[in-house]
Amino acid sequence: MSRLITLPDGRSVEIDCVSCALTSGLISSTGGVIFESSNFHVHQDRAYPIKGLVILAAKRHFYCMDELTDEQQLEFISLIHKIRSEQRKRLGIDKVYYFYNEDTTHHFHLWMVPRYEWMYQFGNSVESLRPVLLHARNNMNDDENMKSVEEGVRMLKEGMRDFVSNEDNNL
Repeated sequence: MSRLITLPDGRSVEIDCVSCALTSGLISSTGGVIFESSNFHVHQDRAYPIKGLVILAAKRHFYCMDELTDEQQLEFISLIHKIRSEQRKRLGIDKVYYFYNEDTTHHFHLWMVPRYEWMYQFGNSVESLRPVLLHARNNMNDDENMKSVEEGVRMLKEGMRDFVSNEDNNL
């Protein structure tokens, strides 16, 4: 079931799945790709301009964690570990909420949402995340914040350069 979405640059595109459109390069993520292998695509969430908010998406279209192949399982946990390490080291992020949802129109992906001091005005629990995300979407799309978000992407890209995926290990 395709749907029409409007990109931040004002263009409209018809897509079946946002994750497929991102991982295939049909649409681009804010600041570009952080890391990519044959199995996964790592990018800044384009809908919520929060520095260091990373999406780890499978390239293959499926919905449930139990559909990961053995190879994908190993790479997935290695990528989570490396991304989290770089969030702490390069962006100074002390806490992250991880979200994975099988009840979605997008395919398999994990959200890695950093927690910043400003977010605590919305609470200090999982329930606070929706208001945080909506606040970011509705109030943080200014040029200054977007430059900060893009700088975060650049810094994470640098940190991910030395990540060796399972496909590289199997050569």
